[in-house]
Amino acid sequence: MSFYRRLALLSSAVVMTGMLFAADDLNNEDIQALRDWINSKRMITVRELGGQLSISGEVRAELQSNNSTVNGVAQRGRGTGRPNNDYDVEFNLSIDYRTENTWAAARIKFDNDAGTFTEHFGSGSNDKIKVDKAYFGYRIIDRDRHTADIEVGRRGMLLIFDSKLQYGSNFDGVTFKDSYAIDKVGDLYYQLGAFMVNEKKDQVGYVGEVGILNVANTGFYSKYSCIDWDTKDQHKVPAQFHFINSQLLLGYKFIPQPWDKVVNFYLAGLYNHRARSMKLTNHKRANFGSYLGFSIGQLKKAGDWSFEANYQVLAAQCVPSFDVSGVGMGARRGQSFYYQEKKDDIIPFTNRRQPEGNVNYRGFKLVMQYLLTNNLNLFQEWSQSITLDDHIGPFRRYKQYELELMYSF
Repeated sequence: MSFYRRLALLSSAVVMTGMLFAADDLNNEDIQALRDWINSKRMITVRELGGQLSISGEVRAELQSNNSTVNGVAQRGRGTGRPNNDYDVEFNLSIDYRTENTWAAARIKFDNDAGTFTEHFGSGSNDKIKVDKAYFGYRIIDRDRHTADIEVGRRGMLLIFDSKLQYGSNFDGVTFKDSYAIDKVGDLYYQLGAFMVNEKKDQVGYVGEVGILNVANTGFYSKYSCIDWDTKDQHKVPAQFHFINSQLLLGYKFIPQPWDKVVNFYLAGLYNHRARSMKLTNHKRANFGSYLGFSIGQLKKAGDWSFEANYQVLAAQCVPSFDVSGVGMGARRGQSFYYQEKKDDIIPFTNRRQPEGNVNYRGFKLVMQYLLTNNLNLFQEWSQSITLDDHIGPFRRYKQYELELMYSF
């Protein structure tokens, strides 16, 4: 190798080595800057921020035993591709932060199928993560007998509005609540909300609730709510959002003596003002729903128990199938009363024998809970339903038993 060629190679090596050392110094500086920033944040305590931070969680082991038939044909079990029993493992992590007039709350759910995870033969899953709750609030008015709050973010509708049949959807939006306490009258309130239905269509829904609690110190209460899903034209399946629902709920809560257990009786009726007679509903309006039931007991410490039983009736056009929070009919995800999903498309139903979804049923639910320790809860639930109107859709039966152990900390 000639002298000049060796000299060129040596010079290149020296230059590259210098560049690597310079890059290493730069990376070290960046890493040190990052470490300094992290350490500075660690020095800011919750006490200095002026609030209260709490972290809690739940670990759950769950078994669901299901049985459903359509026109007498089993939808679960051997040969159906869907097992009778589902096993889940779940971990929920909650974080709450509160100052004098503000607060924020978040919860992440890790809900996965049990089993060994393999590409083709395992039943387990490792990736089912959901932002179940993420919102913040501000108290606008804070007086002894009058409070007003505004909250923005996500949570389940059932955490805001009361029902045993509807409000099973996410609420991604803003709510305003105004409350008054009046002697010899009761605790009055109203709340209003706007939430996102479909951001791709700029579709927003609206909901409100007004109520009075502990009427004249008797334990009676009443709540009226209304939700409007019908805010955007849907050309392919026009009726899927034809819902403007009213619900009236009446209840009585008391503690009988000497039996120191909270007892709650309730009765509610629902009505969809937007429903119209159509071919799928056998040319009539199936737009009503109702439920009644009672609960006994509260869970506070080891040895406490609670029991709840209710009976539900839900007609085909009363509540959107995706928003049903009641017993339902065990419909698979994507099944609707108005259409079926095929890959990336939806196919509207054309005759009254096709519709399914989680509507058009009558059924009941029994729930029993018992605190084995201050942290460990034994939860059991039995649900059963049958087709309400056998002139609409196929004839269906559904049963489910759920056993769950929940450890909270």
